[in-house]
Amino acid sequence: MSNNQQCFFKENKIDHIDYKDIHVLKEFINPNGRIIARKRTGVSAKMQKQLASAIKRARFMALIPYINR
Repeated sequence: MSNNQQCFFKENKIDHIDYKDIHVLKEFINPNGRIIARKRTGVSAKMQKQLASAIKRARFMALIPYINR
């Protein structure tokens, strides 16, 4: 992905990332279950922090797995 792309959340006018929205969160997790870096996704720094905490909260609530096997 190129550096000149827009943030996914700003394009879709999402100002708050919800931990219950599993379909969006799974887009930012690689097949091993790790959070994909900002350089690859093009997400802004503010949204990346919200994304990481939403993914961690969803993992804790057992909505998404910690690791995929």
